Amino acid sequence: MRIARHFASIGIALAGACTAASACAQDAAPEPLFERMLQRDFRPKGIASVDRLAQDEVQKLCTETRDRPAAAEQARVLREQLAKIAWPADGRFLGDWRAGERLAQDGRGMTWADRPGGPVGGSCYACHQLSATEIAHGTIGPSLLHLGRERGASPEMQKYVYGHIYNAKAYNLCSYMPRFGVSGALTEQQIKDLVALLLDPESPVNRD
Repeated sequence: MRIARHFASIGIALAGACTAASACAQDAAPEPLFERMLQRDFRPKGIASVDRLAQDEVQKLCTETRDRPAAAEQARVLREQLAKIAWPADGRFLGDWRAGERLAQDGRGMTWADRPGGPVGGSCYACHQLSATEIAHGTIGPSLLHLGRERGASPEMQKYVYGHIYNAKAYNLCSYMPRFGVSGALTEQQIKDLVALLLDPESPVNRD
């Protein structure tokens, strides 16, 4: 998770401070110190446990290389991430854009106060511009306004958008975008609904 990468950068800063001061004891090396800080300051609460701070192979690779992994390593991990995508058995990628819009607006789910298996929103507007009529949106991710209008809704495009939502790291290894399908945050149908939101010509994303 990105919070882990953020705290990893703190560890790097601590390492720099120790080097500059030349006064760090062996038992206070940056990595053990960082681990002790996590264990001291983070406690499980509700469904949010400290294991969320653990990085998997992809996150570690991006952290250690400052989002610039070697080309060969990147190609290998991209292939592995692509293999993690579970494509719809029926071969269909478009759902209901109306359900997709409700999901995009919904930011709830998977916090310490939520119940296990409870509803999870997409939080899409937290990072992206989608509908022209929604003025509250984030800018961390690219604008998706008029995506379907500009890039079409061919079967290939539908599959690409589905795959990107399911596992963004199969396309951009060090992407900040959550892996909604891999993590189990969104169901197959919910991802289909978001694909429809982005590509259906009747969706507010593709209207002025």
